[in-house]
Amino acid sequence: MLQAAALALALVLAAAAPAAADGLRVTYPYDGHVTTAEHIFFVGTAARGGTVTVNGAPVHRSPAGHFAPTVPLRLGDNLVTLRHGGQTLAMTIKRRAATATPPTGVTFAPGSLAPAADLAVLPGEPVCFSAIAAAGASVDVRVGGRVIPLAPQPAESTLPDNKAGLTDTNRPSASRAVRYAACATFQAPGRLGRPSFSIVNNGARRSESADGSLEVLRPEAPAVIEVKAEEGVTRSGPSTDHSRLAPLPRGARAAVTGRIGAWLRLAHGVWISQDEVQALPGAVPPRTIVRSLRARQAPGLTEIVVPLEQPVPASVEEGDGTFTLTLHHAVAQTDIIRLDEGPLVRRMDWAQVAPDRIEYRFRLKEPQAWGWTLRYDGPSLVLGLRHRPPASRDGRLDGLRVVLDAGHGGPGDEGTHGPTGLAEKDLTLPVTRLTKAALEARGATVHMTRDADTEVGLKARTDQIARVAPHVSVSLHYNALPDQGDAENTRGVGAFWYHPQAHSLARALHGTLTGKLGRPSYGIWWDNLALARPHVAPAVLMELGFLTNPEDFEWCVDPAEQRKVAEALADGLAAWLSDFPSRSTTVE
Repeated sequence: MLQAAALALALVLAAAAPAAADGLRVTYPYDGHVTTAEHIFFVGTAARGGTVTVNGAPVHRSPAGHFAPTVPLRLGDNLVTLRHGGQTLAMTIKRRAATATPPTGVTFAPGSLAPAADLAVLPGEPVCFSAIAAAGASVDVRVGGRVIPLAPQPAESTLPDNKAGLTDTNRPSASRAVRYAACATFQAPGRLGRPSFSIVNNGARRSESADGSLEVLRPEAPAVIEVKAEEGVTRSGPSTDHSRLAPLPRGARAAVTGRIGAWLRLAHGVWISQDEVQALPGAVPPRTIVRSLRARQAPGLTEIVVPLEQPVPASVEEGDGTFTLTLHHAVAQTDIIRLDEGPLVRRMDWAQVAPDRIEYRFRLKEPQAWGWTLRYDGPSLVLGLRHRPPASRDGRLDGLRVVLDAGHGGPGDEGTHGPTGLAEKDLTLPVTRLTKAALEARGATVHMTRDADTEVGLKARTDQIARVAPHVSVSLHYNALPDQGDAENTRGVGAFWYHPQAHSLARALHGTLTGKLGRPSYGIWWDNLALARPHVAPAVLMELGFLTNPEDFEWCVDPAEQRKVAEALADGLAAWLSDFPSRSTTVE
């Protein structure tokens, strides 16, 4: 279910779901559930025959008696009563406002003072201060011996969180709060302390210090770090809410140009957690020249080796028939490069696209790379571009290595639940075993991340994929919706990809399940999911159906249909491998 444990958008279903003694049962939500959604669905079941009502209105049921009606919610406590024959089940659902009530009087909204964490900036870099307070107030901030008035800002909108994209409800809503803000610059390096905010309203005054302090860095002596994680996760901003960018390989070095809390801004503009790096005391910002590079062939792999003076940051970009390697803080002193045409790479072009940035663009013979790795071997950067997997002929998959991931597992990670209380983990494992058998019957070698009801962490699963280095990785799940969704009318198969090299695989498997099996389509999604992020091979996460939909649930638990799913996945993989043309004769 969309990596429930990692993304916190799964349904957190009660282990002991509310149930009447003689059969009426609700598995989601639980009594006392708190939500900000304007409506919520009730997933449950009752004995066949008779009518189930919710607050007196009859609801649709599947042939087996399951239901998932949507109930509107008002702010505050909502009493919802379900009945079936002589059975009654009463539940209270609490709806809270999606945004906090704007403050009144002489006070700031809790948690609204910014900076909210320790902040370090370069001299002359704008620092923006803000606070939420009552309309008509006078607000200022005192810091570094200065008093900076904050002005009320024009009306702003509030965006829902990312999971609203799953229900097509990702629309801005007007904010009722008044935000006061101003930006200022500071030139002299040093620690300026915690900003103190003051508010005056109706003749009364109140002061409150921000949680974060302000520091202006010395630009001539920036801190330098080295990535100590196997892959340092870089982001577009200073939190895990910000988007992931290209990871930095272990050993990469970079200067620090800013800090917010535990997040460091690196000189080439990305952010990284301080937990993934180590300081290099006394080091100066890394720079390197590049004089040449070389290619070498390994089994199933073309490696590009770039000798450097220091391991500077690098990033990659996948394109249609191209693969681009970018070196930051690098200057070319290049006159000669030998790069022979190989099984994958047809030609390489390079350019000094900025004074401190070089791009190497590899023109491929294939529509895409089939997996890639990036590492430092001493100061030399090594890019590995994987070759096309073994060809599929007559549906055979001889020589193909596949990792299959059965989603969730163990007592602490059950995933979502269906109307009977059946856990997702108890469906993914048998379907994954059936898929393994179908692939092996076609000649593939299959590795499973789990083959029992055991709890395996996301990192352990992705580490196994990196270690096995398969030709393809597929994670199998069953789906559910966040509260704002329409469970009764949302069905079907979804395919989720992250790296461009996996998009065609997602399309192929989704197309086989919807075409060959006639399943409804939930769509093909780009999504930042842990089991879609491995880049050593094309990796996708498949949602095979919605356990929160009564009809989908009946199909998902049918053993005959599970066998069809396994065969369809094997057929889809074989078709994907056989359908790729070569680009070796493409004219650009």
